[in-house]
Amino acid sequence: FSSLFVSEQHSAQAAVEDSDRIFTELIHSIERRCSEVKELIRDQEKAQVSQADGLLEHLEQEITELRRRNAELEQLSHTEDHIHFLQSYLSLSSPSVSSDSPSIDKRPQFLGDMKMAVSDVREKLEDFLKGEWIKISTIGGFKVILTQYIRTPTSDHVQHDMLIIFCIFVVNSVNEVLSPEPKNREHFLQYSCQLTLDPNTAQKSLSLSEGNRKVTVVNAVNDPNPDHPDRFTDWWQVLCREGLSGRCYWEVEGHHGTVFTAVSYKDISRIRMVNDSRFGYNDKSWGLECSSNGYRFRHNNIETKVSGPQSSRVGVYLDHKAGTLSFYSVSDTMTLLHTVETTFTKPLYPGIWVGYKNESAVLCKL
Repeated sequence: FSSLFVSEQHSAQAAVEDSDRIFTELIHSIERRCSEVKELIRDQEKAQVSQADGLLEHLEQEITELRRRNAELEQLSHTEDHIHFLQSYLSLSSPSVSSDSPSIDKRPQFLGDMKMAVSDVREKLEDFLKGEWIKISTIGGFKVILTQYIRTPTSDHVQHDMLIIFCIFVVNSVNEVLSPEPKNREHFLQYSCQLTLDPNTAQKSLSLSEGNRKVTVVNAVNDPNPDHPDRFTDWWQVLCREGLSGRCYWEVEGHHGTVFTAVSYKDISRIRMVNDSRFGYNDKSWGLECSSNGYRFRHNNIETKVSGPQSSRVGVYLDHKAGTLSFYSVSDTMTLLHTVETTFTKPLYPGIWVGYKNESAVLCKL
């Protein structure tokens, strides 16, 4: 027990240090945003002051001019030359204020809108942190142990042992939240997700079967699928029903020919045979083509040739929050083919493109 105690002490200390580092980075990020907001307010203040200074200077010039005219009119009022009086009066009485006098661009809502926006950010951040804490605190019984530790009166010895147990659960919780990418198929299968193809997205030449897990290119003359706004009109493509935003793993097996295993945002275009609607040829989709000629990865119309052991089955691992998407060749072993590191802004929907008639692909049962 002594060695376990020392080991868990070290692990708990490491977890505490990691937590300190992460929260320090978060605080620094918030402080940077706070400085940026202050700078926006100061810039707005400077702009308003500059406009006010310009208007004040213009008004002072107007006042000086009016005083000069007033003095001349006062002097003119004492003249006995009526012709001179009329000539001078006409010139002095003409308007002196320019029609394009500067004015202040009033923005009374700026500070109010800024305050509301900052308050909204605070509320959303508090709700997010509260939700994430609930996730962490309920992993592995962590919340139960913490509650018992705080509320149960015990001797120092028992309380000390409970603190050790508490630290163990802290370490387990942090490790699970920050766990690394899986390394073998057994680990990947822990993140397996059951997917189904969405008939409403299937192009009319495609037939779905086996519980909407298998897609086949067939003759579309007697197509039973009704028109639907989500349907791809030209490319032989189909999306899954499920949108993914966490850690997920799935496998696609192609039966001969060419199969493109993809992920896409839901708002990818569906109409016409253009790149905007084709998997891998726009900035809304990523995918790996598997054919007898090898592997090719595509995103945003950029193709990358990929080398690796040929297999009819491709495994896909997505860590949405981390921004990683990995493709694997799956046979008796798993071989990493290609990894994408980016920032995903919306849920991703798995998809399949099949290259030729009578060819098919299936979402494997895991």
